[in-house]
Amino acid sequence: MVKKLILDADDRMQKAVDVVRQELVKIRTGKATTTLLDGIKVDYYGTMTPLAHLGNVGVADLHTLSVQPYDKSMLDHVMKAIQTANIGLNPLKDGDLVRVPIPPLNEERRRELVKLTKKFGEDGKIAIRNVRRDTIEHLKKSEKAEHFSEDERKRAEGETQKMTDKYVKEIDSLLAQKEEEIMEV
Repeated sequence: MVKKLILDADDRMQKAVDVVRQELVKIRTGKATTTLLDGIKVDYYGTMTPLAHLGNVGVADLHTLSVQPYDKSMLDHVMKAIQTANIGLNPLKDGDLVRVPIPPLNEERRRELVKLTKKFGEDGKIAIRNVRRDTIEHLKKSEKAEHFSEDERKRAEGETQKMTDKYVKEIDSLLAQKEEEIMEV
């Protein structure tokens, strides 16, 4: 019973960290990365299809992405999808591929992005603390139902706190890494 609660808490805390990691990847840093286009869907003959399924998405250079659709007739649809995605990118048609220049970030925008990353990090930490709180409540209820001793409960609470500290530290390191990436000129 105790091990099950601890494993469940560990799993839920790991998922909270994964959500923060996914949100941070979406934040544009001024460098070209294919993850910027991950959420874009293109109208492919009436079906909204992920951009990566319609062609090769790659990094042409440090500040340019390239998209080469398998079906050349989709060039205009791909360009329109990137423009309407509202991520601040302006695609250009270049022969049979689409080039997506990544504009450099100004100082004000960098500071806004850092605030946004901190917000995502704080949301993740809150989620982790909520898991800790729920786990400790379950431990106390289980102890009262006389499933195990007070010593076992206290040991499990200590493990839960160590997990909480570990995952909060992981989020802090993700935030520091992303902030450094954003502020890099």
